[in-house]
Amino acid sequence: MLRHVVATIAYRAAKAVRGASPEFGDFRAAEGSRSAGEILAHMGDLFDWGLSIAEGRERWTGSKPLPWPQEVERFFAAVQRLEDYLSSPAALGAPAEKLFQGALADTLTHIGQINMLRRLFGAPVRGESYHRAEIEKGRVGREQAPPRREFD
Repeated sequence: MLRHVVATIAYRAAKAVRGASPEFGDFRAAEGSRSAGEILAHMGDLFDWGLSIAEGRERWTGSKPLPWPQEVERFFAAVQRLEDYLSSPAALGAPAEKLFQGALADTLTHIGQINMLRRLFGAPVRGESYHRAEIEKGRVGREQAPPRREFD
C-alpha cells in the first residue's frame, strides 16, 4: 500500500508542477507565507525524512530552496529514493502507518497548497477524477500517464 501512496503522490505532484514557469517558485500568497519553491523544498525534505524513518534512522534536515526547476528535480529524486527502498527486501524501520501519517500525508497537503498557489498565480491546474487516474506502483518520476478525465 505504501508504494501505491508514493506513486499517487508522484502523480499528483507531477501534475501540480507541470508547466509551472521558473518564476512560480518565488510566488507566495501573502507576505510571511511560504513561496511555492519553499513548499516544494519542504516536500523534498519530507521525503528525505520519510526515507530516514523507513531505514530506521530518523533524521530531519531542512533545505534551502533551489531555483524552481532544480527543486522539482530534487523532489522527484527524493521520491525515487524512497520508492527504491520500499521496493527492496529491506525491512521498514517504523510501522507503515507512521510513515503514512507523517511524511506522506503531509506531502499530499503541500501538493494542494501548490495547486492553490498555481490558481492565484494565474496558471491553474485542471481538476481531475483521480479515482480514474492511471497510477502504478513504481512510477514515481516526473513523467506520468496523461490524465484520463479532467474538468474545470
